[in-house]
Amino acid sequence: MMLKKVLGTAVAGVLVASLVACGSDSDDAETAAAAPSGQNWRYAHEEFEGDVQDVFAYKFKEYVEENSDHTVQVFRFGELGESDDIMEQTQAGILQFVNQSPGFTGSLIPEAQIFFVPYLLPTDEETVVEFFNTSRAIHEMFPELYAEQGLELLSMYPEGEMVVTADEPVTRPEDFRGKNIRVMTNPLLSETYRAFGATPTPLPWGEVYGGLQTNIIQGQENPIFWIQSGGLYEVSPNLIFTGHGWFTTAMMANQEFYQGLSAEDQQLVQDATAHAYEYIINYVPGLGEDMLEKILESSDEVTVTRLNEEQIQRFRERAPQVEERFIEMTGDRGAELLEQFKADLEAVTGE
Repeated sequence: MMLKKVLGTAVAGVLVASLVACGSDSDDAETAAAAPSGQNWRYAHEEFEGDVQDVFAYKFKEYVEENSDHTVQVFRFGELGESDDIMEQTQAGILQFVNQSPGFTGSLIPEAQIFFVPYLLPTDEETVVEFFNTSRAIHEMFPELYAEQGLELLSMYPEGEMVVTADEPVTRPEDFRGKNIRVMTNPLLSETYRAFGATPTPLPWGEVYGGLQTNIIQGQENPIFWIQSGGLYEVSPNLIFTGHGWFTTAMMANQEFYQGLSAEDQQLVQDATAHAYEYIINYVPGLGEDMLEKILESSDEVTVTRLNEEQIQRFRERAPQVEERFIEMTGDRGAELLEQFKADLEAVTGE
C-alpha cells in the first residue's frame, strides 16, 4: 500500500506536465476537429478508489456523460500531487473541478476552518445531514467566500465523524500530553489539539503512515472509512471516538471556466452536482460502522474507545478557546458566519 502511494506521488509531476501540454489551445483545436462532440473536463479529489470523494466524483461523471457529449476525467489522490497541488491546478485552470476539504482550504479561505471548531457540529448522522441540506451558512455565505478565490462552490457535504487514532487509548485531555498528533495544514485544527493537550504536527497525507510507523507522530484524526482504506489502524491501532466533529469536504469549479459555460452546461453541472450529492448524503450514514467492522475483522490489535458524556465534557470544556481563536483569525466575517452556523444548527436540533 505504501509503495503504491509513493509511486502515485512520484508520477504526479509527469501527469501535470502532460495536462499543461494538452492545455486550452489543444483542447479548443480537438473540440473543433471533433465537433459536435463535447469537452473533456478534469476533476481531481483527495482520496483513494472507492472512498467518499471518489464515489461522489464518479456519480458526477456518470450524470454528465449520460446527459451530454462531455466527458469527465477523474484523478485520485497522488495522481496529480497532494491537496495543495490540485487546488493550485484548479485555480490555474489546468483542472476544471476539484474536491477539497476545508482542512486544506483553510489557509486559502480562513472562514472555512469553522468546521474544525470542536463540538460545534453534532455527531448524530441524521441531524448532520439535515444541517447540510438546509444551512444558510453553507448555501448562501460560503459561495461568496469561495468566489473571492476564483472558485465556484458547487457543494459541501459530510464524509463521516472524526475519529482519533493513537499509540494508546485516550480518555481525557491529560492522556494527550506529550503526544505529537498529525493535523492537516490548518491553523485552527492545530489550535484544537493544542487545547486538547497534544502537540499538533502538520503533515501532508503522504507522510502520515510512515510518521505513525516510525513514531514521529503518535496519532492522527480522520473518518473511519479513511482510517480503513489508508490502513492507518495497522500502525495506529487505538481508535478513540471523541465526538468532537465531522469531516466535511467541498466540491468546486474554476470560476472562470464555470462562468464561460453556456447556460445549458451550467445547468448540467448543477444537476450533476445535485445527483452526486443526493447519492452521497444517503451513502455516508452507516458507512463508518461498516468500515469499523472491516477494521476489527482485519486486526486483533485494534481497540475502540467511545468516550462517555462525562469524558467528552472534559474535552468540550476546552472548545471555547478554539472558537475564540477562530474569531481572532477571521474577524467580523468569521463572527457573522459562526453566528449563522449556530442559528442553522439550532433550527435542526431545537437546542
